[in-house]
Amino acid sequence: MDKYTGKRLDGRYEIHELIGVGGMALVYRAYDTIDDRTVAIKIMKDEFLGNEEFIRRFKNESKAIAVLSHPNIVKVYDVSFGDRIQYIVEEYIDGITLKEYLDQQKEIKWKEAIHFTVQILRALQHAHEKGVVHRDIKPQNIMLLQDGTIKVTDFGIARFSRSETRTMTDKAIGSVHYIAPEQARGDITDEKADLYSVGVMLYEMLTGRLPFEADNAVSVAIMQLQADPKPPREINPAIPEGLEQITLKAMQKNPAQRYQSAAQMLNDIEEFRRNPSISFQYKYFVDENPTKYVDAINSVKNAESAAYNDNYEYEEDLDTSKPKKKKSVAIIAGIAAAFLIVAIGFGVAALIRSFNAQPSDVSLPNFVGKTLTNVQKQYSSQFTFETETKYDSSQDAGIILSQTPKAGTTVKANSKVTLVVNGGGEPVVVPDLSNKTQEEAESELLKLDLPYKIEPVQDDTVKKGYVKSTNPPQGTQAVKGTTLITVYVSSGSSDEQVNVPSVFGMTLSDAKTQILAKGLTVGTVTSKDDSGKPKDTVLETDPLPGVPLAKGSVVNLVVSSGKYSERTAEVVVQLPSVSNEVTLNAYLGNEPMKNYTDVSLKPVYNPDYTILVTGTSGKKTITVELDGNKYAVYTVNFDSATPVVTKTAGYEYEPPASSSSSSASSASITPAPSVTQ
Repeated sequence: MDKYTGKRLDGRYEIHELIGVGGMALVYRAYDTIDDRTVAIKIMKDEFLGNEEFIRRFKNESKAIAVLSHPNIVKVYDVSFGDRIQYIVEEYIDGITLKEYLDQQKEIKWKEAIHFTVQILRALQHAHEKGVVHRDIKPQNIMLLQDGTIKVTDFGIARFSRSETRTMTDKAIGSVHYIAPEQARGDITDEKADLYSVGVMLYEMLTGRLPFEADNAVSVAIMQLQADPKPPREINPAIPEGLEQITLKAMQKNPAQRYQSAAQMLNDIEEFRRNPSISFQYKYFVDENPTKYVDAINSVKNAESAAYNDNYEYEEDLDTSKPKKKKSVAIIAGIAAAFLIVAIGFGVAALIRSFNAQPSDVSLPNFVGKTLTNVQKQYSSQFTFETETKYDSSQDAGIILSQTPKAGTTVKANSKVTLVVNGGGEPVVVPDLSNKTQEEAESELLKLDLPYKIEPVQDDTVKKGYVKSTNPPQGTQAVKGTTLITVYVSSGSSDEQVNVPSVFGMTLSDAKTQILAKGLTVGTVTSKDDSGKPKDTVLETDPLPGVPLAKGSVVNLVVSSGKYSERTAEVVVQLPSVSNEVTLNAYLGNEPMKNYTDVSLKPVYNPDYTILVTGTSGKKTITVELDGNKYAVYTVNFDSATPVVTKTAGYEYEPPASSSSSSASSASITPAPSVTQ
């Protein structure tokens, strides 16, 4: 047992077990005896207590997260920076890292990758708006909860974008497989470095591999600076083109060619969600006229030689007519002076042009009602925008509410325009409702325009009908009309405890009967896809079976939706044993299948050919023709956890009609088997 397990910190935090070891800290699961909740405590390792750099990074993490309040960012409850121990008390996350999930799944569906990416971007958008740049976004720092919620953690090397830029120790900080090129160089980093890392993670989720891999970290860093990643669709053709474009735009080497904000990237992802066949046609700057190096000195000399007598004296040599010349310092000085005069002339002319040039007059467009992202994207080269935030719950966040000057005003190009942007619902702090009656709590939440739900809980210390606590807890920033507040109201004390019954595999109706019979109540019921179980079959309970609870306590259930997300089946076509080349065409129903039309194959080299078929449910029929004649028919059943492929018909291979009888008779033909697989 280590030195902290079983101890109590500051008379409040009971350390239960070590759950993680990081580079500079130990992470424990603990119990907060004052706020009655499980927490995670990150304690700096003893060997770093005298290291100013590590202490700075440790404090950075607490300062960074302390200013953040977002459902996709781990919460900080308390910090302590003493001489003998330094620790941060955080929200306890019962889940696994995204890295662990990717290692288990290898490759995940693109819809799931988007689900994770959107949550990460929303967390980063909030952090960036607060001036915090994470600088170490990677799957190891992303926690995944059982319900699919993402939590961004570990702001240990974060910085405030308006404070220090970098230090010598920061130059190659972060995980080399995910850092942006400017971070690998040790240059100044801003929000766009985090977006590059998100692009790398999205690439990894879609393809099952990292874009750059090598034997050592230095080689990977060089690839981040110089190499282009292999397009994701070359690795996984099932990736939609628009999603590939989003991924590669986030991974542009030049920060100016990347997304300029998390909001921009979220906007494109939402467009892709609405229309998965979209193509963004991003355009990146290409220098059509690269810099040319000209031998200017020789050019001037050659141009002047025809009209200038350089006074060189030539002497005849006995064997050659080659001239010999004397160097003239005065002549070289004259040429240098001529260059100086020309350069000054060009500079003065440019200065005069800049004084005389005046910005043109333009009519200011109407920006009201448009999103800030789209306006900045379209007009940032014409105007200088400043933004202010107001809150209007009747409109979406990011919508421009007003502008100054007004639309139609004649202004100079590049003039300053102030845009008032909707921040969504108005922020409000969750009030302290503890020891108030349920009616008083409901009244206060209604005044603040916060939606709520009541959850009864058994409690020996709080009087029946009075509020025990809320989730989110008091003091947390919420959004009017949006943030749901769960109010836990005491149902009184009870000395009797019962164990949560095991209802796995039961129908929802039978499970509810069992739970109610134990004197417990059924809380939330959520559905889960891809379980392989019939609809409304119980998959999970929270708490787990066997956990003792006071009567009246809540048990939440997860049931099967009976649905499956899109999956891919492989139809393997066994080709005939012929020496000639054959042409394959595949049909889904009666429609030709894209990518499987007029495919030329050599059975001698490849005796079989794989066709990929996607679907969510039901049966699909695949018909395969060789050289224009029907060869095989397959049925793909998507109504099971793993799609089932069955060959329902097979036909003898017939050579194309244009072939001569002699060549047809000489081909070695093996009839396709008609048995099912």
